[in-house]
Amino acid sequence: MELLAARWVLPVTSPPIREGAVVISGSRLVAVGEASPLRQAYPEALLTDLGEVALLPGLVNVHSHLELTVLRGRLERSDFRGWIGELIALKAQRLTVDDLLVSARLGCLEAIRAGVTTLADTADAPTPLMALAESGLRGIVYQECFGPDPGQVETAFDQLQRKLAGHGQFLASASPQASGRVRVGISPHAPYSVSASLYRRVARWASDEGFDLALHAAESRDERQLLADGGGAFGESLRTREIPFDRPGCSMVEYLDRLGVLATAPLLIHGVTIDPAETPRLAAHGVRLAHCPKSNAKLGHGIAPLRSWLTGGLAVGLGTDSVASNNGGDLLEEARFGALLHRADGRDAAWPDADLMLRLLTIEGARALHLEDEIGSLEPGKRADLIAIDLCQPATSPLYDPVTTLLFSASGRDVCWTMVDGRVLFEKGRVTTLDEDALLASARQIAVKLTPPLR
Repeated sequence: MELLAARWVLPVTSPPIREGAVVISGSRLVAVGEASPLRQAYPEALLTDLGEVALLPGLVNVHSHLELTVLRGRLERSDFRGWIGELIALKAQRLTVDDLLVSARLGCLEAIRAGVTTLADTADAPTPLMALAESGLRGIVYQECFGPDPGQVETAFDQLQRKLAGHGQFLASASPQASGRVRVGISPHAPYSVSASLYRRVARWASDEGFDLALHAAESRDERQLLADGGGAFGESLRTREIPFDRPGCSMVEYLDRLGVLATAPLLIHGVTIDPAETPRLAAHGVRLAHCPKSNAKLGHGIAPLRSWLTGGLAVGLGTDSVASNNGGDLLEEARFGALLHRADGRDAAWPDADLMLRLLTIEGARALHLEDEIGSLEPGKRADLIAIDLCQPATSPLYDPVTTLLFSASGRDVCWTMVDGRVLFEKGRVTTLDEDALLASARQIAVKLTPPLR
């Protein structure tokens, strides 16, 4: 048993505690409160005083692409369809499985250092599953499924089943600790890469087998035009490849409802073009949202209707998306950017406030992944997924309110300690579960073959 004391403890679901502490037994939280009474109540607990830090739940990233980490800064182009095409070509032609494993490990390294303890990762290769297991992080890996041609449904579905079987074998052979932290879901990618027939097939099977679904939805204007009249860049791409697409003539929300996808209560990623008037339909199905404000902005897609989602009772968490479109895995920076973006868009300096954004980073993100009973707040019985943020740095000094400081002043670089399931993953400036120097060297080598010729 261990007692961790800190200048501030932020339980999230209850007020901040000055001179607070948590008591841990194994992988679980036993008690949370003021340090002095807890020391008296648990005299046998080993005392660790973390000092002038804010101790809070580990951050929850509800959408990432760990296998794309080595593409950070490589895809700096403005047209989304071309961006996707170049990404696909680079993965297929220049990146080996070993490269993708290095990429996923590098993404895990960045997450640990930035205080992200849980990731919902969307991937095609098995490497993110492996990287999460060995890094000590908690996560869900949503296996991607592709198949725009309605004549290839069974082929695409068979490939999905084979990949999921491989994931199951890997987790069965992993340590009990790793298999308990990491699980698998399914991601039928997007309407321009998945046919209506394949959506139906995957949704039915996922519901029968108990797999969670996550899919990119309502992300861009081109996607909206594809559904409306079969046009736009994605419509042109399908026609060029002679792939038939029976335009539904409706919104993405209506389309997914017709196909039975909404009935699975999926995690919808992005949602930029969702009409706020459709929020009640989403809420009726228990749909969850992954909000990625920086990626949405950088790719020029727009601003998602966050306020309508939250007032409508939807579970919403924050995601970084890939660093190929965001350039960083700093979830604190994501929250700050999102808060400022929505304040500017709504011309409202009061919404969203720091407390709300902290909840989106933690307990609401956990709720979006159906993990709120395990993580996302500091409460007895929950998992010991904790981070400490240095409050003595120039950027975090002076301090008047710890939550305001974290959201509007701190960054992932101020995280000084990370724990998952009672195991310390980051302390004294080093990650304990991954070889940082070797990973950075390997990433530099991969970058050499990905570097485009000088213009």
